[in-house]
Amino acid sequence: MITDEASARSYVSERCNAAAMDKMDRFVELLVAESAKQNLVARQSLGVVWQRHIADSAQLLEHVPRETGLWLDLGTGAGLPGIIIAIMRPELPIKLIESRKRRIEWLVHLVAELQLANCDVVGSRLELVESVPASVISARAFAPLATILDLAARFSTSDTFWLLPKGQSAAQELEALSERRKELFHVKQSLTDAESGIIVGKLR
Repeated sequence: MITDEASARSYVSERCNAAAMDKMDRFVELLVAESAKQNLVARQSLGVVWQRHIADSAQLLEHVPRETGLWLDLGTGAGLPGIIIAIMRPELPIKLIESRKRRIEWLVHLVAELQLANCDVVGSRLELVESVPASVISARAFAPLATILDLAARFSTSDTFWLLPKGQSAAQELEALSERRKELFHVKQSLTDAESGIIVGKLR
């Protein structure tokens, strides 16, 4: 388990080169600064930003194969997990979907500042985004599980990995799905919080 800031930073650094870690540090600086202007993440979480946000996002890479295609991050907000994945995997195309104007503006600035050529910001409601087949779909604090599946099913193929961090509600939200959908997903233990889970699976 990742239990503190030191172990969280170590976890990420073991999976990044020096250039990527420099971008991670810059991301943290920008996140803290912008959080004073708009409510990007819970204020108290900034004191444990590496554990709560950076490593928490980075761990999603453990649930997909090394060779994958388009990663779609729904309701990305502060750029989590999408920006973290884009930094760690510069060869992966990442699309950040966000509908709130101030967050869109900040994400565009962030992508430019961090020189993330593999990362595109799609400033729109998900319902209005053009359908494209995604290799990975992630969503962190975006919507209830059933709603996410309904809204984003059109981006999914039989090979698409769904990675949905759900905190303490993971098992409960999974249990609330239809029997057919329930069989397609399972809860993986989060490495950053003993009481949190990540819903992982594929729609078929």
